[in-house]
Amino acid sequence: MSSNPNSEPQRQAGAVIDADAQLWATPPEKATPISEIIKALRNVEPLQGLTDREIHWLASHGGERRASHREIVVRENDPAHHMHIILEGEVSVHRANSGSVSLFMGRTARVTGKLPFSRMKFWGATGYSSGDLWVLSFHEDQFPAMLAAIPSMAQLCVSLMLDRVRDFTRADLQAEKLVALGQLAANLSHELNNPASSAQRAALSLSAKIDRDYELCRLGRLFRSEEELAKYVDWTERWLPSIKSQTSEAAAQGLLSESDREQKFIDWLEEHRVPEAWVVAPALAQANLSVISLDELASIVNPDALPAAVTSFASTLNARSMVAAVTDSSDRIFNIINSIKDYSYMDQAPVQEVDLVQSLENTLALLRPRLQKMVIVRDFEPSLPPVVAYGGELSQVWTALIENAIDATKGQGTLKLITRQEGDMAFVDIWDDGVGIEPELSSRIFEPFFTTKPLGQGLGLGLDLVRRIVNKHFGSVAMQSKPGSTCFQVRLPLDRPQIY
Repeated sequence: MSSNPNSEPQRQAGAVIDADAQLWATPPEKATPISEIIKALRNVEPLQGLTDREIHWLASHGGERRASHREIVVRENDPAHHMHIILEGEVSVHRANSGSVSLFMGRTARVTGKLPFSRMKFWGATGYSSGDLWVLSFHEDQFPAMLAAIPSMAQLCVSLMLDRVRDFTRADLQAEKLVALGQLAANLSHELNNPASSAQRAALSLSAKIDRDYELCRLGRLFRSEEELAKYVDWTERWLPSIKSQTSEAAAQGLLSESDREQKFIDWLEEHRVPEAWVVAPALAQANLSVISLDELASIVNPDALPAAVTSFASTLNARSMVAAVTDSSDRIFNIINSIKDYSYMDQAPVQEVDLVQSLENTLALLRPRLQKMVIVRDFEPSLPPVVAYGGELSQVWTALIENAIDATKGQGTLKLITRQEGDMAFVDIWDDGVGIEPELSSRIFEPFFTTKPLGQGLGLGLDLVRRIVNKHFGSVAMQSKPGSTCFQVRLPLDRPQIY
């Protein structure tokens, strides 16, 4: 390739023009026939519409460059002099101050690099080849001749620059959001861990203090013999362990059933002269204790001690119930903390092996308040292998799609999550039975700022973000919809660690 646009075209790939060309691997020993380059150029979408003569000009004036897998093809802060048309392969580009967040992906049939009219002086990121790479490059000295030979390239390049500005801006915002999410998760975890730990310790301490010693000491004076005391202790030890399992059954029977049970206990307590029966009965009813068990107690305890024994036992049930509530609440806080950490992949590398099922479960845990009235159906393939991905960003994909399902069903429909493997691809289907999307709008749902929600309820950026994140992982997202059935399907490659 010649640096003089007026000279005879030279397509020797070994011609090194400047510093950024030095990063490329050894050029092909034999130049590719122009006919094959023309064929490859016709598959480049931005070049659709160029005439045969214009395509031939690009094929004959461009310099071939090839690189093998994981070679550096451009380096951040090095001078930029070339426009590249990627004929085969892919380029993953990362910027140092954005960690591992990918800012741009160059794929087959893309035009990238320095463009005519661009004020770009240096490469803003480092690019790596993904697989074998085949590129046709044009030095900036050739731009005037290229624009003269192909006038439509001016409009094409301006459009590409506008798209590039949008992509880089979005990527920077995405990086900032991920950093902010990580900081929020860290702060929230720290703030919640302390009170949750204190509550849990207090519950355990309280539980330890609810022993039988004090109760037996107080009741001992009422029992007529050591044998009667021993029978009472035996009765409590037999019934207390069974109450926990019975309580869940009582909850399933509903409030009316509990009210009926409470009235039965009040009748029994009043019959056995237990003071303030209406205060004692609720604890017995909530524990789903049977009236028969109280009859058994009445048969082993003398009538004078029975009211105090029943009241004391009910107090123990109340205390245990409060301890259980504190313990369950603190456990719930810990679960939320873990879900936040897992959702944001805090304390982990940005790129890791992601269990898609667990990633979906973490998202469901955080959206739980909005899913309380929805039916969740899980159809997960148990042997689905993990994918190498940006875990935090995939969480955002599931969040956006599940929130759309919630909105479509007004939070009262069915949400079905499906994972499966087909070949080298992992599939995640998120299905709902909401109102659906009209066919004439289906082709626009992934457009930025397009939304079907009422004014003020959506910015139209959720599905655009989904598409960009999935594309970044070299996957795809598609949608099928009809009234009562909408499905978003995400496809992700299982074995593509080299793109990161």
